[in-house]
Amino acid sequence: MAFAFILPLRAVQAVLAIIVLGLTAYVVDAWNGPYNWGWSPSSVNFLLFCSIWTLLAVAYLIVTPSRFPQFAHKFAILAVEAVTMIFWFAGWVAVAALWGDIGCGSRRGVCGAGTAAIVFGAIEWLTFVATTVMAAMHVKNTRNGTTKHDPRMEVEGV
Repeated sequence: MAFAFILPLRAVQAVLAIIVLGLTAYVVDAWNGPYNWGWSPSSVNFLLFCSIWTLLAVAYLIVTPSRFPQFAHKFAILAVEAVTMIFWFAGWVAVAALWGDIGCGSRRGVCGAGTAAIVFGAIEWLTFVATTVMAAMHVKNTRNGTTKHDPRMEVEGV
């Protein structure tokens, strides 16, 4: 079933978040350098925030169901998944729009890092689309106010 792929998918989400964290930190540092304008674009800062938020969210989504089940309500998990998915969509689209407007010019290293952050951000968004759909299916398939996963609910239509 799809739930068997959650933990490896969480690992992919964490690794992608770390990659985007490094790339966007490099871009922010380059824009804030002494020879630049002294500020970094808010869209790049937001993508940096998305990567930090994701590390916290993935930690919650991995640890809470197994260690603290009283805090792993199905709607809370769905909310964290959905908010993170929306953050990633907004982040990579905003940086892609900025990169399309400014062009690369002589800032090839920063431009390449920003382009890579856009690509990895889009892939991260797709992973959260998948886990959000799985969480929504879990909410839909569990009935009568139950908050825990019932293995009998894995059968289609039950």
